[in-house]
Amino acid sequence: MSQLTRFIMIPALIGALLGIGIILFNSTGETKPGYASAVELAAPAVVNIHTRTIRHANPICRFYKQLCQRFGNNAQVQRSLGSGVILQADGYIVTNEHVVKGADEILVMFASGQIAEASLIGTDPHTDLAVIQVTVEDLPVIPVSSSPGQVGDIALAIGNPFGLGHSVSQGIISAFSRAAITDDRPYDDFIQTDAAISPGNSGGALVDYRGHLLGINTMIVSQSGGSEGIGFAIPAYIAADVLSQIVNQGRVIRGWLGVELAPNFDNTQIGGLIVNVVAAGGPAFQAGIRPGDVLLSVNQLRTSIPADVTGEIANTEPGSELDLEVLRGNKRFRATAIAGELPPRN
Repeated sequence: MSQLTRFIMIPALIGALLGIGIILFNSTGETKPGYASAVELAAPAVVNIHTRTIRHANPICRFYKQLCQRFGNNAQVQRSLGSGVILQADGYIVTNEHVVKGADEILVMFASGQIAEASLIGTDPHTDLAVIQVTVEDLPVIPVSSSPGQVGDIALAIGNPFGLGHSVSQGIISAFSRAAITDDRPYDDFIQTDAAISPGNSGGALVDYRGHLLGINTMIVSQSGGSEGIGFAIPAYIAADVLSQIVNQGRVIRGWLGVELAPNFDNTQIGGLIVNVVAAGGPAFQAGIRPGDVLLSVNQLRTSIPADVTGEIANTEPGSELDLEVLRGNKRFRATAIAGELPPRN
């Protein structure tokens, strides 16, 4: 065999053998790319939600629906779509509050095609979460991730976009602790993702590469109205806590101080948070806190991030003491407030 022949044939033979090896190895399924196993685990625990809301022309029909239906009232029927996640095998499902708000009928379609009517158990408007229940036994439950993951990790959004049924989109975790997307949501602690989230995905699952729940998909930021790669999910730990409180005590209970806080941009060296508003008669007012004060710490927690303090207060049991360190002008002082219960939000 000539030197040229050896130069050509030996690499070709090696390449052929490697190719055959790869084909044989892949035929076992051990190195199959993709996230089919994650979807296989998670998707059965994600449901499609269809709601029906009857809007009557006559306001009295809200209280006498059967009478109005009998004699006619030109009622309009509004339908909406969403998604939900099964967190307990006994039929408890978490979804977004805006998916089921005001609905007269809630229907749940499972991945198997089975359809069941659901009852609204409770809502938490502060986090846009709701709990519904179906009387179906032995439901598949999605495993909750023990770790929130890291920025850059794979994230899969599973839900019911545009009413198409179970659908999966892929992206990554873009950021954590996205707060105050809207001014009236002080308890937001969103996971940001670029996995496509579209109308109908609300209430669905954001899962990791194993199929474990990271969060509940809830909203997007978009100029076009469609997915532009900036979506948000409520962390799984918040969803699990809301479900537990609603199921066990009928509502979500949070501590309340009665203040509105903002970062102290006027004096970043001192830090803390500026007290912009103090609720009249609230716990902070009774403790001597006034607008213009700078809240330096709450229960020894020093931070310049309003969401951190809001979370600390919310996790305080009503009736418990809150240790406050305050700056007023050039004077520092400590005050003790008795946490109240966060008033309900309509």
